[in-house]
Amino acid sequence: MRNIKRHPFISFVNIFGLTVGFTCCLLIVIYVINERSYDKFNKNANDIYRVTRIFYSAPNVESLHLSSIAPAFGPRLTSAFSDIKEMTRTLPAGTTSFQYKEKLFNEQNMFFADKNFFDFFTIPGLKGDPHKSLAEPYSAMLTPEIAKKYFGSDDPVNKEIILGNNKHAFKITGIFSPLPVNSHMHPDILVSFSTLNDSTIYGEKQLATNFGNNSFYTYLMFPKDYNVEHVRSQLPDFLDKYCAALGAPAKLKVHNTTSLTLQKLTDIHLNSHLDDEIEENGSSTRVYIFSAIALFILLIACINYMNLSTARSTLRAKEIGIRKVIGAQRKEIITQFLSESVIVTYISLLLAFGLTVLLLPAVNSMSGLQLSVNSLLSGSVLLPVLLLPSIVGLISGIYPALFMSAFIPVKVLKGLFKAQTSTFSFRKILVVLQFTVSIVLIVATTVVFRQLQYIQDKDLGIDKDHVLTMQYDGTLDKQFYAFKVDLLRNPHIENVGRSSRIPSGRLLDDQNASVLQGGSFQPLKVDLKQIAVDEGFIPTFGIKMAAGRNFSHEIKTDSNKYIINETTVTTLGWGTPEKAINKQIKYGNVTGNVIGVMKDFHFESLHQPIIPMILILQPYGRLSIKVSGHNVQSSVSLIRSTWQHYLPNTPFDFSFLDQHFDQLYRSEQQQGTLFTIFACIAIFIACLGLFGLSAFTITQRVKEIGVRKVLGASVPQIVIELSKDFLSLVLIAAAVAIPVAIYAMHNWLLTFASRIELSWWILAIAGIIALIIAFATISIQSIKAATANPVKSLRSE
Repeated sequence: MRNIKRHPFISFVNIFGLTVGFTCCLLIVIYVINERSYDKFNKNANDIYRVTRIFYSAPNVESLHLSSIAPAFGPRLTSAFSDIKEMTRTLPAGTTSFQYKEKLFNEQNMFFADKNFFDFFTIPGLKGDPHKSLAEPYSAMLTPEIAKKYFGSDDPVNKEIILGNNKHAFKITGIFSPLPVNSHMHPDILVSFSTLNDSTIYGEKQLATNFGNNSFYTYLMFPKDYNVEHVRSQLPDFLDKYCAALGAPAKLKVHNTTSLTLQKLTDIHLNSHLDDEIEENGSSTRVYIFSAIALFILLIACINYMNLSTARSTLRAKEIGIRKVIGAQRKEIITQFLSESVIVTYISLLLAFGLTVLLLPAVNSMSGLQLSVNSLLSGSVLLPVLLLPSIVGLISGIYPALFMSAFIPVKVLKGLFKAQTSTFSFRKILVVLQFTVSIVLIVATTVVFRQLQYIQDKDLGIDKDHVLTMQYDGTLDKQFYAFKVDLLRNPHIENVGRSSRIPSGRLLDDQNASVLQGGSFQPLKVDLKQIAVDEGFIPTFGIKMAAGRNFSHEIKTDSNKYIINETTVTTLGWGTPEKAINKQIKYGNVTGNVIGVMKDFHFESLHQPIIPMILILQPYGRLSIKVSGHNVQSSVSLIRSTWQHYLPNTPFDFSFLDQHFDQLYRSEQQQGTLFTIFACIAIFIACLGLFGLSAFTITQRVKEIGVRKVLGASVPQIVIELSKDFLSLVLIAAAVAIPVAIYAMHNWLLTFASRIELSWWILAIAGIIALIIAFATISIQSIKAATANPVKSLRSE
């Protein structure tokens, strides 16, 4: 405490630097704990596996990996493998409207769920028995929030809500607690799976025999500590057996075209990025990156401590010399300095806890996460956190302790001690390491934001601005063209179109395709992804035609015609778009001619390459309306009133297409923001240490500066003389950091099919920024010393 008071500036730099480092570590530890905790709240989490399905376009060439499978697989798996304890299925229903009296809402998170759903997922039941509430058809369970939305303060149990336009009544049999934030799915309404036996909803026969509708999320529970490899290894034979029973040729090895895999429940959030996840998952790579950043930032803070402790060794040299003269042994001096270091780190940790509590709401707001400081309070986490200052203190203090305890008392007390040579060279290495980490983070931040800017500015080949999209209601089919005509009477509404999917979604749907070659149809070796559309799809999204024409509502034969994109033409070897017109394609069971070729456009995110695509005239799923950029609110009001006129029992909910595209890159935007914050923190801590180190070094050279001034040196010359040693270290750091940054960011950019080039100027700017910041930091002390009166520094000589 005496030394802290005697040297308040250096003590502040040490404590504040360590506090910021610990705060970053605590925030990232909370984030990592949250990411690694997903689905572990389920009591049988380690014994539950999700069944996924892979499709192959050629042997061992994966074309599609779905996290859901067809409904008929679940019961057959349990009958084929006696080791499976239980199986449960769930089916997200998409946007679904429910009505209670005059209240009518669209729900986004309604799931059909098997009656044993609560045996798999540990969810408290608040009303009713969750293990029986989904046993009967047309029964439903709600979260408290949904119950309040429909029923207010009334008890909803045994009341009924009506499912959309189907007019099916569902009896409320219970209330369940919302699934925790750290769950891979969050249903608001659970409807009994047995309801799907109704042929107007799905059909009992379809559930038992359908192997093609891969929309059902299927979970298997195994005995405790069971080796699932026993089942996983038999899945290929299982597929061959059951598909042969359904009429597949005996010689056909079905597992070469499609396969089933098992995925551990607790691995879903961080390690599953399949083509139809229930919700967007996290990333184990991001967890490792942020963990590494936390360690690097703490390392930078530790380096500051070592640098400043060894730099101020001359101030404590006589103290150490006197201690040795009066009998102190080296181990006692080492113990003293290590204990001082540990005490300083514990003070920093205490301050860091307070800073973490203050900053966590801002971090949650910025990242969209729901992190809680309570994550640190469990015994398995709190104990390592409380031990961390001891480890950090020992690491930070060991070199200064060993160095200072080695002082020779005679030299120290005679004033012959010089703290230069080897100490200063070691400090140089530490400064280089600090700025290496900082420069890598500057490059990473710049590249991430450049790529995001590229994504925003890139011409996608479609017009995504001012396009409203919404769920299409099939009851509108008979009146659709009257509905469309009413909308288009308004000059601000430009086009209306329907499609099975909208741009920004994934292209998942395909059927067996073959083309006419040598007088017979030959199957394609690549997938040809389909979108079912009407004639309004192409003009609504501003898609340009390379050859041929669009579908026409007036031409009845267009029902067996096709429109493809330029990539399909190239893949099939048809030469030019013009040559592709009238070529024959057999798609599914329909043989038809190509009537148009679209110019290539990005339907999916820029992470994905443009792939072969085919449009078929069979609209369903989504409705999209293109409005002009003038008076958008008025256009939306007109669309709402027209919708309510034709569909009075269906809520009007919409979103804008550009919002969907922005959502595709939310993860990268969060990553860029966090990189910026961490880069600023790393540079700040490095500069804090550099500021303290330069202040101390300049203090030791006050008389030298005075002599230089007396001999005629100008202020700029003195500033350059004092700064050049430190700036040369930043240049060395840049030389080390740039190859590391190139390697890391090149690999990151490879995750995008369309990406920027890693330009040399990005790397140069990072080095220049570090140099400018370092020079500004050093100059504060350098200029102060260079402008001081030399008489004052020399008079005491």
